[in-house]
Amino acid sequence: MKLGIGIGYAGAKMDVPIERIRRAEALGFDSVWTAETYSSDAMTPLAYIGALTDRIRLGTGIAQLAARTPANMAMAAQTIDAMCGEGRMIVGLGMSGPQIVEGWYGQPWGKPNTRMRDYVAIMKQIWKREGPVSHPGKEISLPYTGPGSSGQGKPLKSILHGNPDIPVMLGTATPLNIRMTAEIADGWMAMHLAPDSFKTRYKAIIEEGLARRSDGKALQDFEIRTSLSVQIVDDVKAALDALKPMVALYAGGMGSKSTNFHKDAMIERGFGAAAERVQELFLAGRKDEAAAAVPDEYIDDEGLLGPPARIKERWQAWRDSGVTSMCFLDATDEVVELMGRIGRD
Repeated sequence: MKLGIGIGYAGAKMDVPIERIRRAEALGFDSVWTAETYSSDAMTPLAYIGALTDRIRLGTGIAQLAARTPANMAMAAQTIDAMCGEGRMIVGLGMSGPQIVEGWYGQPWGKPNTRMRDYVAIMKQIWKREGPVSHPGKEISLPYTGPGSSGQGKPLKSILHGNPDIPVMLGTATPLNIRMTAEIADGWMAMHLAPDSFKTRYKAIIEEGLARRSDGKALQDFEIRTSLSVQIVDDVKAALDALKPMVALYAGGMGSKSTNFHKDAMIERGFGAAAERVQELFLAGRKDEAAAAVPDEYIDDEGLLGPPARIKERWQAWRDSGVTSMCFLDATDEVVELMGRIGRD
């Protein structure tokens, strides 16, 4: 399994843990991942990290579709890839949710499945440089001919001869969009998996999407990535309790009452009653009660918490899970050392 380190997006101040990333690279980690929401952007830190490292791959996990046009995303990705060493860039994309898409970026929510298809198709055309880019999409078209168009747009071809095979991974959650991910992308960025989730819930959906491809890509060629929180502690219960406020924030308040992918993931994992209660309490302003309503098992199944021996024992289930790439979120120096050692065993 490939190992990655996730540094997320910035809080009030930028702080890129470059020495930790360098150590991860020395230990054989495959990738480092940034994120964005309405804080720091996902692309700029990767250029900085790429300049100060040698081979670790540079991924966005995730970059939000509404933040850039597909052409701009393609340009930024191939620029970083060219500057930092061809083959290092990974474009991980996701829609976010209506609150951010419309409230922060000022873009219509639209039809996520259709928009993702158009977005990926345009990027891949740009990188291939097989001709001027023309895409008569249902959500995104090049050239643009919609309201306000001058009528003077024309198909253009990228001047930069960049890497034509930058991998695209999609962060999707519904069966429709997971199936589409396997059909058009190079990998799936899963959210809130437990060790048995891929084989029991998602493998068949991925294979259905792969069967629709024209390039012959099979499951063994397709990346399955998920992420874990790893905490080296003696008191497992205390560690679980410490993580509950964040889970309550995401499942209870990240998105609207009707559109919350984190709540949906909790329901999908079999914690439907808890998910409804967490959201109800959180939206009522009872955040401490919402956190207390998060089941221990839900957190423990998608994390590695405890002394090193417990972490090593529970890691075996992930190695057998069918996941091909694991990203450790907000990892400390100690976690990087431990998982780098365990990952080589």
